[in-house]
Amino acid sequence: MGVPVQLGLLALLMAAVMFAGWRVERARRNAGIVDVLWAAGMGAAALLTAGLGDGAPLPRTLLAVLAGAWALRLALHLAHRVRGEAEDGRYRHLRAHWNDRGLPFLLLFLAQAGLVVLFALPFVAVAANPVSVPTAWTLLGVLVWLGSLAGETVADRQLARFRADPRNRGRTCDAGLWRWSRHPNYFFEWLHWFAYVALSVGSPLHLLSWTGPVLMYLFLRYFSGIPWTEAQALRTRGEDYRRYRERTPAFFPWFPREHDRRST
Repeated sequence: MGVPVQLGLLALLMAAVMFAGWRVERARRNAGIVDVLWAAGMGAAALLTAGLGDGAPLPRTLLAVLAGAWALRLALHLAHRVRGEAEDGRYRHLRAHWNDRGLPFLLLFLAQAGLVVLFALPFVAVAANPVSVPTAWTLLGVLVWLGSLAGETVADRQLARFRADPRNRGRTCDAGLWRWSRHPNYFFEWLHWFAYVALSVGSPLHLLSWTGPVLMYLFLRYFSGIPWTEAQALRTRGEDYRRYRERTPAFFPWFPREHDRRST
């Protein structure tokens, strides 16, 4: 099946899913569900493109298994947070800014449907790969996937453990991977997209695979990731987070400035 048809089917599916999610948001007043649906939508995109692509069975199977497992882990992690916590402060801020009107939230949900289609382009590249036997690029792709998923999982668990301790209320997590980067979960999420770059080597659509790491970096670093998260952190943790930001790299893990390090 042609790529435009695959992406068109995905767009229709995600528009319906996000519309349903918006109705849930209107009932429960918790927009965090949009993140869960985005992650689940990426899993659906992986399965759809793997099933409809015209590449060899090996890359399509790896795409379905690896991208599907990544999306499932992320969706479950986000769903746990949505169920167990109050609405994310970023969305509470938007709710107040928009006076809780339904239309802006509907547009937010539908925009996320569009992003699922956009970020499915690397999956399309892998699913079109005709290389039928494992290569060094195949091994590299699997290793990148394993390393990045492990790093993201560790970062998420470290933060969840820190936040679960009532003594840390109003404080900034500055332990484990969070000592080396203010957003290690974002870093490993970005790194994960290079797995599909490697898995699509040999595909006639290989260049599409680069949209994953390029767009994810731009979104995380300059748009919906770090700017939103840090604005909320400054609103809730103030000076504590300012000191953390001064001594800790924003994205790429590196040594913190020890001479500025203070107890948090």
